[in-house]
Amino acid sequence: MDFRFSEEQQAIRDAVGRVCARYDDAYWLKRDREGGFPDDFVRDIAAGGWLGIAMPEAYGGSGLGVTEAAIVAQAIAESGACLSGASAVHINLFGPMPVVVFGTDAQKQKNLPPLIRGEDRCCFGVTEPDAGLNTTAISTKAEWDGKAYVVHGRKMWTSTAQTANKILLLARTTPKEKCKKATEGLSLFYTDLDRGGATEVREIEKMGRKAVDSNAVFFDGLRVPKEDLIGEEGKGFHYLLHGLNPERVLIGAEAVGVGRIALKKATDYAREREVFGRPIGQNQAIQHPLARVWAELEAANLMVFKAAALYDAGENCGAEANAGKYLAAEAGFRACETAVMTHGGMGYAKEFHVERYMREIMIARIAPVSRELILSFIAERVLDLPKSY
Repeated sequence: MDFRFSEEQQAIRDAVGRVCARYDDAYWLKRDREGGFPDDFVRDIAAGGWLGIAMPEAYGGSGLGVTEAAIVAQAIAESGACLSGASAVHINLFGPMPVVVFGTDAQKQKNLPPLIRGEDRCCFGVTEPDAGLNTTAISTKAEWDGKAYVVHGRKMWTSTAQTANKILLLARTTPKEKCKKATEGLSLFYTDLDRGGATEVREIEKMGRKAVDSNAVFFDGLRVPKEDLIGEEGKGFHYLLHGLNPERVLIGAEAVGVGRIALKKATDYAREREVFGRPIGQNQAIQHPLARVWAELEAANLMVFKAAALYDAGENCGAEANAGKYLAAEAGFRACETAVMTHGGMGYAKEFHVERYMREIMIARIAPVSRELILSFIAERVLDLPKSY
């Protein structure tokens, strides 16, 4: 097994890094303080063709895999953009996978090129306040009225919905009580986020990542044409799964990236900061936590890219994608915590940036699935233990 990136993959990482170098710590600190979507950053990423790296060449993409998408996402996060930068392009990298796999040629031709060019911005409408992580319990309905599907309900934690013009939306088209399985009767749509039917998009104030909005979206009569249905009616949950494992891979790659930039800041500070006449990095009490963090990040990274390789090979990667996301988020968090503690009091100061990293890494521990549910999944699917939820 070769654990190194190929020359092409390393070239991708380097090229994305050069784009990110135009957006320094001061840029992301300003976005963290003031908010405002990083449109200029996204335009530059789109101009390089990176938004379509895993999209088919026939529609303007590069035709590469989730591995390369993860390389792009990790390079962005590791530049110091962290999850603010990665989340600004995240949905374009993995979100359209159900459209790519199950969409018609007409749907792909209509929807993929403007996403790849950065002209369309898509948000992800799955999570609901009452259902939480139990996606089969969502209550948003899409009812056919003879001319179109009419959507009523609400979604939660819908990122970029303030400015998005498209939404990948999961809704129930058949009442749950009429389905043999809870996973049936859910349909997936890729459609316009029409503000006439999406009657309110309410931003959620949150701990970090102020530059990329998260929202509660309320639907009251959103009309969705038949041609915006992805695949067959009632099979949306299964289609959605084709986006979930890549999302876990990307989140894991980003978490490692955040951990690495935090580790770099900490080791730089440890070499330069002198107390009692010697650099603090000469003390094992500083060295050992930093060394441990490096080892944990590298181990997590291997699992993340193993999952990516399995997905690109068409093999089952559920356990690896979930484990990679779990390990990377935990390692990334410990790296950010260690970076703050290495800086001492200055770790609490915004000008040193590590406190921003720590606030942002919390996203990877929580979303898109909790640590606890990942462990339950592995216990059931890998260890063959009884289902606990």
